[in-house]
Amino acid sequence: MRWPYFVLACSVLGLDRLTKALVSGSLRPGESIPLLDGVLRLTRVHNLGGAFGLFPQHRTVFLGLSCGVALGLTLALGAGLFSRRLVRVGGSLLWAGAVGNLIDRLSWGYVLDFIELPHFPVFNVADCAIVVGALLMAIGILWREREATVHRA
Repeated sequence: MRWPYFVLACSVLGLDRLTKALVSGSLRPGESIPLLDGVLRLTRVHNLGGAFGLFPQHRTVFLGLSCGVALGLTLALGAGLFSRRLVRVGGSLLWAGAVGNLIDRLSWGYVLDFIELPHFPVFNVADCAIVVGALLMAIGILWREREATVHRA
């Protein structure tokens, strides 16, 4: 992994760990604090399942999936398998999110979620990194495919 992407990944992972430490030290499970009235709340939730709390009975599957994603991205980024910058940035974000939630699962047996928006499941910084990272990787990969198709035509 080239150092700028390593710094990005470690910074996002650090932000995830810091915010979770602050929330776990400040709020009891289920406790909520309004930040922006009607728009944003801090609400401590223990997520036993996957994304949006789905399939809580499959904790072992999500632990294995988190390990696999983290290891696979570590190897791919370390070996320089991603040639496009957008894909490397996305992979770094995805790695940070996967590792952040993996640390939770290993440490506590659940993922600590705390960002609450109206009409949306409670989530955390790692979840944001996973979504944005996956989106950037997809755009980077699809963009490359589009460019290759245009150049062949």
